[in-house]
Amino acid sequence: MKIHALFLILLLACLYPSLAQGTYENCCLSYVKKLKKSIQRRTKSYRIQEMDGGCNISAIVFRLRKSRTFCGDPKQQWVKDLMKNIRHETVSY
Repeated sequence: MKIHALFLILLLACLYPSLAQGTYENCCLSYVKKLKKSIQRRTKSYRIQEMDGGCNISAIVFRLRKSRTFCGDPKQQWVKDLMKNIRHETVSY
């Protein structure tokens, strides 16, 4: 009985790290190069994606209406400007 319990504990100990690393995040894999002004005006919010965990690039994830998203390079000026506009609009209301 002790051998079965030890085997079970050992099996669970081996499986736990693989389950923890197997989680999938909603990550950006590439950037949008340019964006039309009409789409920029429909952008409602953004979040910052760090280069940790399962995500392998830093990005700004913008959200449009109906939960559509696109990703921008945080180093690009248009991305910084759009983030600033969204912050300004959120504070204004």
